[in-house]
Amino acid sequence: MTGVQNDEASNAVADRSARRRSATATRSALRTAAAFRFGKYGYEGTSVRDIAGDVGVDAALVYRYFGSKEALFNDVTGAGKIFEPLLQEPVEAIPDWLCAMLLGTPKDGEFPHPVLSVLRSSGRDEAVARLRADFRDVFSTRLAARLGGPDAELRAELLAAWMLGTSLVLTEIRPPALRSAPDTKLEKYLRAVIETLLGLTAQHDGGMPETGNGERVANDR
Repeated sequence: MTGVQNDEASNAVADRSARRRSATATRSALRTAAAFRFGKYGYEGTSVRDIAGDVGVDAALVYRYFGSKEALFNDVTGAGKIFEPLLQEPVEAIPDWLCAMLLGTPKDGEFPHPVLSVLRSSGRDEAVARLRADFRDVFSTRLAARLGGPDAELRAELLAAWMLGTSLVLTEIRPPALRSAPDTKLEKYLRAVIETLLGLTAQHDGGMPETGNGERVANDR
């Protein structure tokens, strides 16, 4: 082969390698664009062409990588795996995991809360039903069984409600005190609530202290 031919062959190999490397990046970018679009506009208000346009690729790539718009929607809105650590970590380690997750949430509002992708697509009955089933399975059944003690199912569901409400406020409403508070101060209060609902406060000190009117309150740790 001549020098020119060698150069052409090398360039062809480099081009193929670049395409292989970019496929993973493109797939990831499509997931990100899809999560944003579904979260902001819902399923019906989002088109494959819009998602592809956000990434700067042809819509055919969406079908090539994911098969269909519905398959892509299911790919980016599945909630079950997000909470798997709650079922695998020791209960004593759950506050660390939840604090890390909540404090790691983007606070600039540029990316919608993942659950909103489903809730804003309320016409997608299967997705909403799957989300409901995931939460019941993870919190009402499996986490509650791990907690034990009085009102375990109620405490597990309250933890889910409080966690999702907190993350939604952080990402969507962004009130000034939450936006400006340092992570160390936020974690102090987050951990107090989490440990109370998990029953860890009672394990540490034999129960929550009483206020002057006889009410039980979480320790200010």
